[in-house]
Amino acid sequence: MSEAVERLAAVRATIAEAERAAGREPGSVTLVAVSKTFDADEIRPVLRAGQRVFGENRVQEALGKWPRLKEEFPDIELHLIGPLQSNKAKEAVALFDVIETVDREKIAAELAREMARQGRRPRLYVQVNTGLEPQKAGIDPREAAHFVVRCRDVHALAIEGLMCIPPVDENPGPHFALLEKLARESGVEELSMGMSSDYEKAIAFGATSVRVGSAIFGERPPFKPAG
Repeated sequence: MSEAVERLAAVRATIAEAERAAGREPGSVTLVAVSKTFDADEIRPVLRAGQRVFGENRVQEALGKWPRLKEEFPDIELHLIGPLQSNKAKEAVALFDVIETVDREKIAAELAREMARQGRRPRLYVQVNTGLEPQKAGIDPREAAHFVVRCRDVHALAIEGLMCIPPVDENPGPHFALLEKLARESGVEELSMGMSSDYEKAIAFGATSVRVGSAIFGERPPFKPAG
């Protein structure tokens, strides 16, 4: 059994224990295994172990490995969890089953056009920049509820959840609490929050899905620019 499969089992057990500790229904939290920077051969053992929900940050990287993996494992659910550029909307709609990073009017409009063209409707989350970090994607939390309404009423997009990435140097709890409050105000049920370092706390605050990468696949190799 590969190390990734062993770590996957440990993460699943931790999620189950966190659900129990929070008084949540067993199986109420979806594990999104974040496979960015890992190739298909590194992902297959985790697929063979039964994991079917995965997250990727970059459209182009995902295009290089997931079409073939989806042929091998047709029941895969693939989430885009990284920023989406409008010129990648066509590929994103074609490949991903869930897009978690809708965060501005231009992206909402482009996704609506592409979904109409392709007849494919990936599920959509709005990303909220709960820490108001200038370098990070996501809509201002003060505008989140209004943006969800605009996505529905102006662009006919069915927003089903919110997503956030708290600042790395802050207690994530208040950010998770804020996202849960915004979800209630926006009338959405899904909360994508919590990563390898804090997913247990996210479950206590109501996460319906957690995005766990390094705790399953190990430390990522450093980025190597081309050339």
